[in-house]
Amino acid sequence: CHLIHYLRLSHHLIVLNYLICTFDKLKSVSSEDINITDAVFDGVEVRVFEPPAKQDERLKRSVVYIHGGGWALASARTSLYNNLCRIMAESLNAVVVSVEYRLVPEVCFPEQFHDALRATKHFLQPDVLAKYSVDPSRIAISGDSAGGNLAAAVCQQLSKDEHLTIRPKLQALIYPVLQAFDFNTPSYQQNMNMPVLPRYVMINYWIDYFNGNYDLAHSLLINNHTALDVGQALSFRGRLNWTSLLPSSFKKNYKPVIQTTGKAEIIQEIPALLDVRAVPLLAENETLQLQPKTYILTCENDVLRDDGVMYAKRLENAGVEVTLDHFDDCFHGCMIFTIWPTDFSAGVQTRNSYIKWLDENL
Repeated sequence: CHLIHYLRLSHHLIVLNYLICTFDKLKSVSSEDINITDAVFDGVEVRVFEPPAKQDERLKRSVVYIHGGGWALASARTSLYNNLCRIMAESLNAVVVSVEYRLVPEVCFPEQFHDALRATKHFLQPDVLAKYSVDPSRIAISGDSAGGNLAAAVCQQLSKDEHLTIRPKLQALIYPVLQAFDFNTPSYQQNMNMPVLPRYVMINYWIDYFNGNYDLAHSLLINNHTALDVGQALSFRGRLNWTSLLPSSFKKNYKPVIQTTGKAEIIQEIPALLDVRAVPLLAENETLQLQPKTYILTCENDVLRDDGVMYAKRLENAGVEVTLDHFDDCFHGCMIFTIWPTDFSAGVQTRNSYIKWLDENL
């Protein structure tokens, strides 16, 4: 990935995703116990996993799942996500809808958000839920990494939609990426060179998502875009103060990186850096109060650890019931690595904990 990025071969994300999907993509083949079909929800492709109907069973639970990959990689159809959603459907006896949103560089923000929102709202229609025999009071929205970002943003938007009659009962976010305000939280500093997701790779994902210029990467890395003299960022600073939102065990001895003077033109060039549809952690308290019961999974060896921990604290402060499920010995992305040749104990451990919470609360 880094070599492709460095050499600027076509667009590095196109090349990388082509390799991933060519090697990995599955056809729409049903397993013995789960019926797997592809559909289109309001113009957005989805893959639906349906357990067989049981005698005397009325309606099933359901999970809308949004895959990760930096808004640019992977697919609902790759074996890793196909396997995860199939196991969820089997374990929960639930209908799982996996959203195949469009990717960078074909589209950039806010189109991924719009795709996820449209597909979810379509599924929440009473007639669609009836078609899939889904209980409208037992629906969760979930996602990992960039998919966790989209799930949180969609959940916030749904909570403010006065025309909706059905909303998710739960949200479950797996090591979500939730902010581009501060790239020097303790977890960003601690794990800046951690494999799978180093800090500079995450910053480049953000730049790609916003269709920005890679020349801004260093300024973002040192928080020039949210310096004290950048007026557009001032109103958001109190919503992302990790010195008050993180426990001491996460803060350790790290110090905040707050520039006195920065570059306001970065926000002018990329206003989405402060758009809550892209950075759900910056949402106002009035929106957070409307969120459903929440599960957030975080990993110690992950630059995004503190995004999830801070969101959990802000939701809790807003009166939302939150379960923060933290794993000291796990890493970003581990939950989908449960099949050969990337079958890690960390993947099984986190996946089982996540599914257990859904089973107990959905």
